Amino acid sequence: MANLRKAARGRECQIRIPGVCNGNPETSVLTHYRMSGTCGVGCKPDDTQGAIGCNCCHDAVDGRIKTPFTHDELRLMHAEGVLRTQAIWIKEGLIKT
Repeated sequence: MANLRKAARGRECQIRIPGVCNGNPETSVLTHYRMSGTCGVGCKPDDTQGAIGCNCCHDAVDGRIKTPFTHDELRLMHAEGVLRTQAIWIKEGLIKT
């Protein structure tokens, strides 16, 4: 399988939090979606469970910056970003269905 962390660099943010997203692909990284049963203390989820995210959206979903959005709204935007990212990876053949 491809290195999705490397593949996320230099790409358009897929989390797209209004008023937060900086729109700068140079800051994009793979932003893991944390969910019970798929990760734990010191253990990240599988890279297929991540969204391409700019550093600002990454900070927002990880709770490092304040936003006007609720925790649930941020989780939904992050989850939608994961789905958009998976569609990109599938189209490019980086992950298989």
